Amino acid sequence: MTRTTYRCPCGAHLEFKQDLEKERGTPTPNWKCKDCGTPVPGMTAEKIRHQHPS
Repeated sequence: MTRTTYRCPCGAHLEFKQDLEKERGTPTPNWKCKDCGTPVPGMTAEKIRHQHPS
């Protein structure tokens, strides 16, 4: 299975759950870039969230 990655506009390479930050106070999970706080598209964030470095 291929890994999902995302290149944030700030230049960060998001590949693992550790690269994301969950937005607090929302009824559904909204994920942001840990480095700059830019929102990450929902489907992409959910795929990244389940990936762990091996």
